[in-house]
Amino acid sequence: MRIKNTILTSLLFFLVLASWYVLRAVRNEMAVENYGQDFLLILLSITAFTMLLINPIYSWIASRANFKKIITYCYSFLIINLCIFIFYSRSLEEADTIQAMWLGRVFYVWCNIYSFFVVSIFWVLVINIFRDEKSRKLYGFIMAGGSVGAIFGSEISVRLSESFTNFGLELFALSSSILLLSAIILARYIVNLNNSIVLVKEVGGKWSDALSNMMTVKEVRSVAIYSWLFTSLMTIQWISAIPIIESYSDLAPDRIELFARIEQLVSPLTLITQLFLTYIVISFFGITSILIVYGFLFIIVFLLYGLAPSVGVVVFAQALLRVFEYGFNKPSREIIYSQLEKEDRYKSTVFIDTFVTRFGDLTGSVFMGLGKIVAISMSLMPMIAIPFAGLFSFTGYKISKNFKNKTIDP
Repeated sequence: MRIKNTILTSLLFFLVLASWYVLRAVRNEMAVENYGQDFLLILLSITAFTMLLINPIYSWIASRANFKKIITYCYSFLIINLCIFIFYSRSLEEADTIQAMWLGRVFYVWCNIYSFFVVSIFWVLVINIFRDEKSRKLYGFIMAGGSVGAIFGSEISVRLSESFTNFGLELFALSSSILLLSAIILARYIVNLNNSIVLVKEVGGKWSDALSNMMTVKEVRSVAIYSWLFTSLMTIQWISAIPIIESYSDLAPDRIELFARIEQLVSPLTLITQLFLTYIVISFFGITSILIVYGFLFIIVFLLYGLAPSVGVVVFAQALLRVFEYGFNKPSREIIYSQLEKEDRYKSTVFIDTFVTRFGDLTGSVFMGLGKIVAISMSLMPMIAIPFAGLFSFTGYKISKNFKNKTIDP
């Protein structure tokens, strides 16, 4: 049963990430366009605020539903949103430049919400099925399916890149919708196959559990701080990369293709890591070392951005940080999540992976914006952020201490 669950959840992650990676390059292009117009900070602020509004709604639904209903309702709602984008995009005329610009901005905000919710809800399923110590070490194999999905979705994005000029986001949204619909069907089958109480019984609790537990439960609070620091640092390095990519080409299709090509480099490296190294590294070094070393990798990247900014450094930074993230750090964080109480596994993890991480994006963006206001060089800002990378590693150490002697409840 464990082998079958591993294969099926890996296939489900393939569909989920393929759905997102079809859209990812377009989202990145929207970031470049709005960065040039100094609008990116506003969009990130709107994203964080929207996440804060959506999470109580999700928690309210989760309190009154089981996992099958949760994933069906949430994923179906996102598919409906994609259909609305398609129909609105088709209604625009060539002269509707202002409407097209605002469509891109709305789509950027929506994509940030989409990417975190589809992945976070998927992991709710995983951490409620794979809970014993041996099963949790299979997270790397499950994530390998997602890496293949990222490769597949990126390839679709590359092939559709030329269509962006004439059709905008229509074909991207349509492809993503089909993949996500397939994910709903497979997820419902996995729940039926397992038929465990933790999946078929209503979660219970209140709509405010996620926020209140983050404030009162130290295990949840420590992971929230870690995730906030992680996304803040990742946003700092990403905004540092945007001017470099902007100077690469003035043409949107060229930049979209570059983004997709980076995904095609990073995803295979991540896949190899997940298949052959994740289990070994987690078993041999433990999650403590993994949570701590991440900060030192950010220090390396920030030094490179400060001393030798180039497209090559951007590619290296994306490869280093994201391979480590999806190969080692993300599985380690999910192992931590699997040790939380049931309501926190359903609600707090989603709140952390959506609002807290989006707030981290906003924090990193504000940090870079302040540097721009006081006229600090863009290449110097990552180096100023190095102490925060050290704090990030210290927080990882504190997390491992909080969970070291924690017992596992159903």
